[in-house]
Amino acid sequence: MMQNVHLAPEEDEDDLYSGYNDYNPTFDTEDLENDTAFQQAARTSHGRRPPSKTTLSSSMGRPVTGAAQDGVSRPMTAVQAAGYTKAAIRGSLFDPLGQARGPAPPLEMKNPDSSEEKIRQLEKKVNELVEESCIANSCGDLTLALEKAKEAGRKERVLVRQREQTATSESINLDLTYSVLFNLASQYAANEMYAEALNTYQVIVKNKMFNNGGRLKVNMGNIYLKQRNYSKAIKFYRMALDQIPSVHKDMRIKIMQNIGVAFIKTGQYMDAVSSFEHIMSLSPNLKAGFNLLVCYFAIGDSEQMKKAFQKLLAVPLEVDYDDKYVSPNDDPHTNLLIEAIKNDSLRQIERERKSMAEDYIMAAAKLIAPVLEPSFAAGYDWCVEAVKASHYVELANDLEINKATTYLRQRDFNQALEAFKTFERKDSRVKSAAATNLSFLYYLEKELTQATTYADLAVSSDRYNPAALTNKGNTVFANEDYEKAAEFYKEALRNDCSCTEALYNLGLTYKKLNRIDGALDCFLKLHAILGNSAQVLHQIADIYEIMEDPNQAIEWLMQLISVVPTDPHVLSKLGKLYDKEGDKSQAYHYYYESYRYFPSNIEVIEWLGAYCIDTQFCEKAIEYFERAALILPTQVKWQLMVASCYRRSGNYQKALEKYKVIHQKFPENVECLRFLVRLCTDMGLKEVHEYLTKLKKVEKLKEIREQRIKSGRDGSARNRREGSAGGDASYTDPLGPQAERPKTAARKRTEEDDFADEELGEDLLPE
Repeated sequence: MMQNVHLAPEEDEDDLYSGYNDYNPTFDTEDLENDTAFQQAARTSHGRRPPSKTTLSSSMGRPVTGAAQDGVSRPMTAVQAAGYTKAAIRGSLFDPLGQARGPAPPLEMKNPDSSEEKIRQLEKKVNELVEESCIANSCGDLTLALEKAKEAGRKERVLVRQREQTATSESINLDLTYSVLFNLASQYAANEMYAEALNTYQVIVKNKMFNNGGRLKVNMGNIYLKQRNYSKAIKFYRMALDQIPSVHKDMRIKIMQNIGVAFIKTGQYMDAVSSFEHIMSLSPNLKAGFNLLVCYFAIGDSEQMKKAFQKLLAVPLEVDYDDKYVSPNDDPHTNLLIEAIKNDSLRQIERERKSMAEDYIMAAAKLIAPVLEPSFAAGYDWCVEAVKASHYVELANDLEINKATTYLRQRDFNQALEAFKTFERKDSRVKSAAATNLSFLYYLEKELTQATTYADLAVSSDRYNPAALTNKGNTVFANEDYEKAAEFYKEALRNDCSCTEALYNLGLTYKKLNRIDGALDCFLKLHAILGNSAQVLHQIADIYEIMEDPNQAIEWLMQLISVVPTDPHVLSKLGKLYDKEGDKSQAYHYYYESYRYFPSNIEVIEWLGAYCIDTQFCEKAIEYFERAALILPTQVKWQLMVASCYRRSGNYQKALEKYKVIHQKFPENVECLRFLVRLCTDMGLKEVHEYLTKLKKVEKLKEIREQRIKSGRDGSARNRREGSAGGDASYTDPLGPQAERPKTAARKRTEEDDFADEELGEDLLPE
């Protein structure tokens, strides 16, 4: 076995690595601190001098690293690739790391005054301004965004001039110029400075150095569309469409959709149909399908409407249906996963997309159903059948409810009732909606028994339906059980805190219960939700008036007239409050405004007439009292006031003529005859004796009537005393033996009653 092993001879001079295992004390590094030559080299620049041809040696006799010994350079490593060669060049030093050249020179400091550095800093500043402009726009501060965009444009022009001056124009950053101009145009458009935006876009589009500048013609078309310059909008949309390659399918579809919308705006429905039909053939979507149906509706083609409605139903939603979120087994891991994805962001997007699709389909059905067939009922039936054959089966019931509400709008209550009653045998959600509408119908017709029955059915079918609970509260409110009504309204608010009808009715209920603070709290919440609602503002002002805080009442009424500036009732109420405060001039202003919008309010007319008399403007008061006399011609009071104004102003002849006219209409009026006697006496007329005789006769007749009335009252009182004392059974009540005289409690209808009648019934009709 050893016969094939050949040992290298010891005298072989080519053994390059012999002797490396031997220890040479000259390479001991422990005594370097005592080595004088080494320490001197470390402290001075002696060690950094380039090596001379003479080989240095230390005081200890240790050779310098890489020095030649006996004509051969000692290798630094055992690897030949490190730079060692077998045949050493005489006189050359082994220096693979370039240590003989000394340390590298220090880095040059940047000169801040150099043109290159200035250009670089200016370019950085332009980028920062563009970013700040975009951020300000996203935050809604459009003015600041435009200012930043303008400043970026100014600095970018300075940057271009500096590059031209330094003869580096070939290195101009076109991307930066494009972004600055594009951002500036966008900010102009956002601030509705459309002329400036169009000019800026033109600069980009006409510059051939910008490769994709032509696509911005879409933005120019959008601006023309906002300016209602539809022909130019269509022109620029088509130019943009020509410059966008076919690979960008989605962008081309959106531009074609904009072209179709512009055609609809101009009334060119056939051209719009061509655009939308092309879109529906390439990439059907809900907006294009709905717009196509609208075009056919405008044209009046019922057959094409049906086809367009079916195309709309066939648009793929690309969402997972609820079956995906139902666990097929009891696997805890699967159930946990389903719970995690039930309400994630993707699921919310799916719900929004499905809700949008349902809104489009419902709107389309409401639009075309009345015109598809000779009767709107047949049209609704066709739409219901089409929906049942699609993925939107659950919308069929909503369409049928909408059919019933259409009967309501047409005042066909019997058909509406029949339609709603068909839902009593359906599922709980539909039954609750139908019963809620039925309850509302019967409530409007004052049939409280039926309204209560269907309100109970609606609540039992769906206890979490706020509309049903509100209608139930309305029926209880009508029966004057205010405490119970308040409980139903509170429950409705617990189920849906945004149910404004329940909150409003709760405030009215608290007013009935004299819980003024609770009512005020309800209406202030409503004001925060609804903003400038006239009815809510009126209720708040009325509550402050009840609380005897006229300043707050006036403040809220001032807000109210900013919403309804021509409401005569609100204006008269303001005049009444100012009159109570003693500010007659403001009271006159608002009373006069009320009279100007509604010159038939007797209370306002009376106040204005009295004010004119107090301020010695009797001629002006005549105008108001004559108006009152026209409104109430059977009341002598207003005609006497007219005659009195003539008399106060010194126009006795007119006063006499007016009193004569009054005497002809009301010959038994004592006051008129007295004034006639006085005027004739003062004026020395012969007719005084005639009127004096008539006055005596009328006064005598008046005395006889009063005596008869008095004697009749005394006889009735005597009979009652005798009947109670003697128990006279012969007296017969004129109303019958078992009749009970009803108690009447007539009172003036207040504004609160008007608002309660208007608002207690919740309008549950779908839009």
